[in-house]
Amino acid sequence: MRIFLTFLVAYVLSQFYRSFLAVIAPELAVELSLGPQALGNLHALWILGFVATQFPVGWALDTVGPRRTVSLQMLLAVAGALLFAMAESTAALNIAMLLIGAGCGSIYMGAIYLFGRMAAPQRFALLCSWLLGLGTAGNLLAASPLAWVAQSIGWRGAMAWMAAATAASALSVLLLIRDPVRITAHGSRGLLEGIGDVLKIRALWPLLPITAVSYAVVLSERGLWAGPFFSSVYGLDPVARGHALLVMAAAMSAGAMAYGPLDRLLGTRKWVVFGGVTVTAICFALLALPGLPVGWAITLMGLLGGFGMTYGVLMAHGRAFVPDHLLGRGITLLNVLFIGGAGVLQPLSGSLMSRLQDTPPAQSHATLHLIFASLLVIGLVIYAFSRDNPPKG
Repeated sequence: MRIFLTFLVAYVLSQFYRSFLAVIAPELAVELSLGPQALGNLHALWILGFVATQFPVGWALDTVGPRRTVSLQMLLAVAGALLFAMAESTAALNIAMLLIGAGCGSIYMGAIYLFGRMAAPQRFALLCSWLLGLGTAGNLLAASPLAWVAQSIGWRGAMAWMAAATAASALSVLLLIRDPVRITAHGSRGLLEGIGDVLKIRALWPLLPITAVSYAVVLSERGLWAGPFFSSVYGLDPVARGHALLVMAAAMSAGAMAYGPLDRLLGTRKWVVFGGVTVTAICFALLALPGLPVGWAITLMGLLGGFGMTYGVLMAHGRAFVPDHLLGRGITLLNVLFIGGAGVLQPLSGSLMSRLQDTPPAQSHATLHLIFASLLVIGLVIYAFSRDNPPKG
């Protein structure tokens, strides 16, 4: 319980940092003259910083342990949040987002590493999903509460307070977490050798495409495009926009929690993921319908957010094929695809929306949503050939 609660606080902050741009993006764009491409690049730089640390984090978890790995790395997020609060240029914002992403890179990985080493295997998906679901409260903070605070003290003041909260969380990880016993029976494998060993596991291969797109499209929508969608297509003001995003954030949290026990209840991991991703693809396709009322749009955003949170079950599906001595590098490889997929998708979607600036907003967002749906369908076709590995016990 101590491990879960300590990492929960840290992960709430991580979720906030990957979502807050959607709420303040319109105001940030006006104050610092940022276009769609610049906004897309900002979130992509968060992801770049996050992904760039993943393989070193995997090696560090296996060799150094999560206590120092996570607590020290979080200090980068503290520095990034402070820089963001003081930024007066696009360059400063870019560096800030890079630092924040790097600082968040080991939080969830450190937690699930400990779950994988210290919890019963059949509880792995439950713990991962519940941490994800409860941690998604960070998305709730980055919705209506952030909109209200930003209107009261400005987005700069809000980010300064988040830097202080992140520093306190890093200290709690350092003081409260204990490392598991290191596994040395297989010898000391270097960073690249360990990754190579993971990539040789053929059972993982059909999981890789769906891992790269399933979370990426949901993260891209919630973290960047949902705010401009409700602003430009439906004309919602910042607070109303925050309320709409709050629906999606709450659904994401509830969805992740609901997925937690499903692999044990249904006796399958593969088909839980397959069903959830299928519904998510349908929701994206329906969002492309012309003349969709705002109430339906908010409902569909909530549904795709809830059904799209297959992250924990898919991670458990992959973890089942990875031996303990490669666990750190195995889970970080999967996480590179989870988050790295969004890192590729963000600038590409920003470029697409820039090219479509002269088209009506409803049409440009419809195109974006259809592309997201198509990516999910492609991933599903390949994932259908994967081998199920249901939990035992």
